[in-house]
Amino acid sequence: MKKIIFTMALLINMAVVAQVKDSTTTFKKRVLENTEVDLLLSYYNQDGTHSAVSGGIGSEKLSDLASNIVVAVPLNEDDVLTFDVGISAYTSASSSNINPFNATGASGAGYDDDRTAIGKNAAATNTYGTPWQASSGASKSDQLASVSVNYSHNSDNRNNIWSADVSFSNEYDYTSIGFGGGFTKLFNEKNTEISIKVNAYLDQWRPIYPTELHEYAQYGANFQNQGYLVGVSILDQNGATSNGYLPSAFKPYDKSNRNSYSASFSFSQILTKKIQMSVFMDVLQQEGLLGTPYQRVYFADKANYYIGQSQYIPVYTTSENRGVYQLADDKERLPSTHFKIPIGARLNFYINEFVVARTYYRYYQDNWGIQAHTVSIELPIKISSSFTAYPMFRYYTQTASDYFAPYEKHLSTEKYYTSDYDLSKFDSSQYGLGFTYTDIFTRAKIFVLGLKSIDLRLNHYTRSDGLSANIGSLGFKFLLE
Repeated sequence: MKKIIFTMALLINMAVVAQVKDSTTTFKKRVLENTEVDLLLSYYNQDGTHSAVSGGIGSEKLSDLASNIVVAVPLNEDDVLTFDVGISAYTSASSSNINPFNATGASGAGYDDDRTAIGKNAAATNTYGTPWQASSGASKSDQLASVSVNYSHNSDNRNNIWSADVSFSNEYDYTSIGFGGGFTKLFNEKNTEISIKVNAYLDQWRPIYPTELHEYAQYGANFQNQGYLVGVSILDQNGATSNGYLPSAFKPYDKSNRNSYSASFSFSQILTKKIQMSVFMDVLQQEGLLGTPYQRVYFADKANYYIGQSQYIPVYTTSENRGVYQLADDKERLPSTHFKIPIGARLNFYINEFVVARTYYRYYQDNWGIQAHTVSIELPIKISSSFTAYPMFRYYTQTASDYFAPYEKHLSTEKYYTSDYDLSKFDSSQYGLGFTYTDIFTRAKIFVLGLKSIDLRLNHYTRSDGLSANIGSLGFKFLLE
């Protein structure tokens, strides 16, 4: 928090200096009159029964708290520099089960980060886990820090806008560096707008594998006699002790980079005094490690093996299972390239002085077999000169990826496989309500900041596979005066 406050103070000081320097120049209407500061907070929580980490079954409980500070600084009449600093923190029952055997304290007896043995083994405690409960491993929570900087330049007639941006984000097992640029052209008395934007993200995984697969990678077929699982009883489907578990399909990734490239095109037109429309298309290409290293897969043609309490094996796929965890046959495997094309349109109607209708449609297709449709509508309703309400609804439907199958439906002879329900066939609905308070005179003050607006939004999300989520966001916009 101290770092955020320091960064905000530094950016505001930069804005003041920039404005002092500009005070001696010839007057020209600025693109941005004053430095703007946005403070954004959001909270997200979800629950479901198809954990990808546990191979398509198990708890998907997750909560995430995020905050952003966005500062837009007018450098002169034509140029604006925008900084966006964000921090988010989550806890997840699903990702905690990268090492499910921490449920009874095994992490304290053998692992410090779900990956590295530190001299003791899992047998030092009564080792068991379950996909229906969170373990106590280090992977149950994580933090994401991000920063991006955008520079935009407007021509004297404000009909041409150039922009460039760079970004950086980092979390426990993933780092991303991005950069890009864009150009916007306005003509026809600014009734028509065309824009193009390109971006590249060069990302790096630090792969974390499920515990049993990590141990196999470390010690080979002899992994039950070394490392973390020494002395741990492995059970077969009947609950008898067995030494038959051998995840020979598993091989660590030989590459850990993921590169993403995108080009976006949009066309916007004011059709009448009451109707405005826009169309857009994106072209996206991803290359590298596109599977998630810690998401398990179970094969239908392989025997099942477990660690834990044998009495729970018959109810393994239900929440009654409180003490046994199935060992993975392999991790998720997906192609090293992914090509995506979304195409869509927006149409906004001015109904009357109190209501505007904002409609949206998008079609999506990729080379993994997914086709999707999204439609949404938002109805800003002006309650008074300062208050606006935003009821909204969004519907989404998609087909399944060619590489998806549920828990224990894949075959070991397949080349690619995943049990991540984000790649399954499903429909989803999201509905919510937002409220905005606007004060164009910024009468409320906090030191040198005048409050321009407050925005509150609440949404509920449901998916046909049982996933549900609640999302809340709160934003404040200030002007530096």
